[in-house]
Amino acid sequence: MSTVRDSVIAFLRETGMTVMFGNPGSTELPLYREWPEDFRYILGLQESAVLSMADGYAQATGNAAIVNLHSAAGLGHAMGSLVSAYKNQTPMVVTAGQQARSLLLAEPFLGAIDATAMPKPYVKWSCEPASAAETPRALARAYAIAMTAPRGPVFVSLPVDDWDRPAEPVSPLKFMDDPVPSDDAIAGAAKRINASSNPVMVVGPEIDRLGGWDAAVALAKKLACPVWTSPMASRCSFPENHVQFAGFLQSNEASIFETLAGHDLVLVIGAPAFTYHFENPAPRPLEADILQVTSDACTASYAKKGAVMLGDVARAMEMLTPRVEKRPEIGEPIRTPPEPAPTSPLSTAAILDLLQEMWPVNALLAEEAPSARPLMQRHLRIDAPESFFATASGGLGFAGSAAVGLALGKPDRRVIALLGDGSALYTIQALWTAAKENLPVTYIILNNGGYEALIGIARQWQTPSVGTDLSGLDFVNLANGFGMKAERATTIREMEKALGHAFASQGPFLIDAVVED
Repeated sequence: MSTVRDSVIAFLRETGMTVMFGNPGSTELPLYREWPEDFRYILGLQESAVLSMADGYAQATGNAAIVNLHSAAGLGHAMGSLVSAYKNQTPMVVTAGQQARSLLLAEPFLGAIDATAMPKPYVKWSCEPASAAETPRALARAYAIAMTAPRGPVFVSLPVDDWDRPAEPVSPLKFMDDPVPSDDAIAGAAKRINASSNPVMVVGPEIDRLGGWDAAVALAKKLACPVWTSPMASRCSFPENHVQFAGFLQSNEASIFETLAGHDLVLVIGAPAFTYHFENPAPRPLEADILQVTSDACTASYAKKGAVMLGDVARAMEMLTPRVEKRPEIGEPIRTPPEPAPTSPLSTAAILDLLQEMWPVNALLAEEAPSARPLMQRHLRIDAPESFFATASGGLGFAGSAAVGLALGKPDRRVIALLGDGSALYTIQALWTAAKENLPVTYIILNNGGYEALIGIARQWQTPSVGTDLSGLDFVNLANGFGMKAERATTIREMEKALGHAFASQGPFLIDAVVED
């Protein structure tokens, strides 16, 4: 009879999860005793970085990523990144070692107390199999839950003494398709849209995740209405150079309601449109009707009124577009292009202008520069699907390590990681993995010597900013220490030269861009 190890490896192979992300410890070693040649192990130097690498890889491939962490403390290290993966709705099977079953009663060294409770509530499901024989079945169930809408991470605790015990092989459940709205629901939504005189669209990450770019553009063109991106969007779901693209909603109620005022229907597609960062209540209710299309009933419930159509948003838009009435096209772009930024002294805006000018064909962006996000939204235009990735949680540490997973999952594309100096340090260990795997990742560190986003909020709230000074950091030496080429830029000429070197490189490259803002 096959062992737990045999059955698990066969299941991982059948589901395409042959790239494992991890940082091993003693409770995980038995899994690797007969490691298959067709599997690949991606080593991260700290578990938070490991999990975000897997997050990027799963988003890039569209399949769940398999993660293997050390018991208890290892999972604890990864929890911040697990929060981001949960908010990103990233399918991921997160496993962690556990001490031998015979030792658990006495809370052993390296044992996890109540292992299944530790990752909650930031997993869709959590399990420690009751017996070794159930381990393959537990992983099969975990994979099925991770991959069904809305997708997300799951957790399985794996005792160290289970791997050589007997277990039957398992196969993954075959899900034929994601649920789609009924014909009656589509007809009702079309009627609602056709009755409106001044609609507006709000698009969100679900569109890009489900391959709905073309469907979104076709529907928007027929409605001839402004298209806004939802607050703090973690993916780009509409071409930002399109004449109907209006911009980015801000993450507070008053601003959103003011922006949407005057419209009689807000069509929200795959977007957490009513998720807020700051308390700023609107002075009056939103008068417009709200129609949401999403596969996530929880997110839809944030709205205080309106109707919800549940199902695959890409399919829903394809079904809806033929039924809505065509309106006169918008001729002139709604959004005006920005004025070129001064090039001296070196500023974030000037770097973004240069980056837009030098953007490599087929490149994608992993972004985590909170204070630069408004400038990035003005000066960079993302115009292709699966080309922008950020965290939906607001927590730091995602983009620098996710860039590694994105590069592994999309080997034909150059990855650009745009990071603040503070953000970069949360998972700086990812530089070593990027160098070890020789991945085409260009790291651009906007080095302003502090937590500028927090400084700005403190200024707005008229509160002293404490613990925000990051002066003295040397990212060139940090990168070199991890085995990566790097240059420092303090002028626009140096920045142009450094970008040229980075984009010509076959492997990773870091630019320490010292900016005034």
